[in-house]
Amino acid sequence: MDFYYLPGSAPCRAVQMTAAAVGVELNLKLTNLMAGEHMKPEFLKLNPQHTIPTLVDNGFPMWESRAIQIYLVEKYGKDDKLYPKDPQKRAVVNQRLFFDMGTLYQRFGDYWYPQIFAKQPANPEAKKKMEEAVGFFNTFLEGHEYAAGSDLTIADLSLAASIATYEVAGFDFAPFPNVQAWLARCKANAPGYALNQAGADEFKAKFLS
Repeated sequence: MDFYYLPGSAPCRAVQMTAAAVGVELNLKLTNLMAGEHMKPEFLKLNPQHTIPTLVDNGFPMWESRAIQIYLVEKYGKDDKLYPKDPQKRAVVNQRLFFDMGTLYQRFGDYWYPQIFAKQPANPEAKKKMEEAVGFFNTFLEGHEYAAGSDLTIADLSLAASIATYEVAGFDFAPFPNVQAWLARCKANAPGYALNQAGADEFKAKFLS
């Protein structure tokens, strides 16, 4: 199973943790975006959107990290704990995944990427939006050990990749105790979390130091 990735990428790390959770070994293919490796014809044939992560399972290519996570647990999961079959429980997991994609991770990028890639000054309004997103997540966690309830799911793995990136960027979690407690649980219990931490540290060293 070929996995085109960069270790600093939060979406790539979410897939790596999911693979670890279901016991699938990934054939890692480091993809240098700065060198344009994602624009080579052979990569475009796999993924015309030329994004990472991209997974190729026995000739079947997939991209978009959360879609890959769902695919991995549906095909290789030993039970449905990571992605429950119950429609209501699954709906909560899906909501958290989409919240991560469209709000939590998006707002991190809205604040940091103009500073990193365009050398723009920090935008205070974008910082407030980032803090608001973490506040939403803190509320979701009220009374729950994990993002979608009492069990760790793929939503936690996706969110943990994003929150680990917030953490290495120096985000202050003190006003968000539920997120702090949840992150400690993920560090202790999420399969492959060491890979997530190493990738987040690499992101920090490359872009935030």
